[in-house]
Amino acid sequence: MIQPFHLAIPVKNLEICQTFYRDILQCKEGRSDTHWVDFDFFGHQLVIHQKDDFIPQQISNPVDGHNVPVPHFGVVLSMEEWILLSQRLKKNSIKFIIEPTIRFKGKPGEQATLFFKDPEGNALEFKAFKNIEQLFAT
Repeated sequence: MIQPFHLAIPVKNLEICQTFYRDILQCKEGRSDTHWVDFDFFGHQLVIHQKDDFIPQQISNPVDGHNVPVPHFGVVLSMEEWILLSQRLKKNSIKFIIEPTIRFKGKPGEQATLFFKDPEGNALEFKAFKNIEQLFAT
């Protein structure tokens, strides 16, 4: 079993982001305080921290014909989970940076991917592999 990672990210508006991660991404809330909230982020620990002077970076790097935002974070889902998430995001009118697409089609590491930002501009990527055994394929 893979051990969960822990990631803490800054947000300006804790309440808006708390609603986003809880209601849109359907992450279960854990511990919280007046300036931070823990979430079960698909089996990993994500903490949003209120930081009034947070300014997200707006840079990207080219990958397979797309400008991928850097930094970004997310998880690898099963294909079924990825399809359900992409449908839920569309239903909630989430603006995609990179629309749900298949990357590296017909090559090792073929994957479904999508990118979007949370309400504070933190970039997220969710992906699913045609063959999970090719997660680190070259």
